[in-house]
Amino acid sequence: MKLKTTIKSLAAVVALSSASLSFAADIDMNADVNDLAIQGYDTVSYFTAGQPTQGKAEYTATYKNAIYHFSSASNRDLFRANPAKYAPQYGGYCAMGVALEKKLDTDPTAWRIVDNKLYLNLNHAVQKKWLTDVPGNIHTAEVNWPEIRNKTVAEVNAD
Repeated sequence: MKLKTTIKSLAAVVALSSASLSFAADIDMNADVNDLAIQGYDTVSYFTAGQPTQGKAEYTATYKNAIYHFSSASNRDLFRANPAKYAPQYGGYCAMGVALEKKLDTDPTAWRIVDNKLYLNLNHAVQKKWLTDVPGNIHTAEVNWPEIRNKTVAEVNAD
């Protein structure tokens, strides 16, 4: 009887732990402690306005358990219709960082759209380096991303 109670308790703990984890942004998403992606910038605005625009908390959508803010309901609706089209590559981690096998945060104002995909960089200095060989850096990042996407930032950046 005691074993049965212990097993039920353990099952409850596992279920509660799994449930609480499902609300956190996926491990391959760069989001803050509140699960906010790209510091609240409107990811659709890069494509529609040609510049980063700060989103508003009243227009939100989630993708891979990360919360995105938008500057308008129409941008939010575009995102909801096709989030993979508008979400930044590599889960919003720095494109140059991924090319270097790292998961680095980004500055939403250090960005570039290449082949209709949004790439973000750590900062403008890193972006300048990334821009010296965009095709090569994207190729390298595409090779590296499957290896690091499901690792934590601490695991990837430990080296």
